[in-house]
Amino acid sequence: MISQKTKYAIKALTELADEAAAGGHALTIEEIAQRSGAPKRFLEHIMLELRNAGYVGSRRGRAGGYVLIKKPEDISIGELLRQVDGPIAPLPCLSRRSYQRCEDCTDEASCRLRKMFGQVFWSYLLLIESLTLADLVAEGGLPEVANG
Repeated sequence: MISQKTKYAIKALTELADEAAAGGHALTIEEIAQRSGAPKRFLEHIMLELRNAGYVGSRRGRAGGYVLIKKPEDISIGELLRQVDGPIAPLPCLSRRSYQRCEDCTDEASCRLRKMFGQVFWSYLLLIESLTLADLVAEGGLPEVANG
């Protein structure tokens, strides 16, 4: 599952993308919190992380606030998940960026868990890496999926 922190980060970026598409202004923390439903204190930390990661910029002064500095189509949802939550692989031995051998594994080549989760994870990665912030803010958004 993705964390609440990641949900708030995605909601904040979506609000900034919507504002930019409408030709709007920089949004303050208060405006982002109100529009996204994220708690202001939590959002301050998230916006700092997003700024440090190069997704948003901040402006001071009367017209200050946060603006999206990357194009929505250049913000991969997979990369954003990793940026906020860290590795997304279900097993440490499947992570491309934070690989670790499982402590209880004697042979990765014959590990049935690794093979099964590897196939599922590969399908998930293909989808999540292909999605961008632009897909989330597009008119109509993404198609609904069944709950399960």
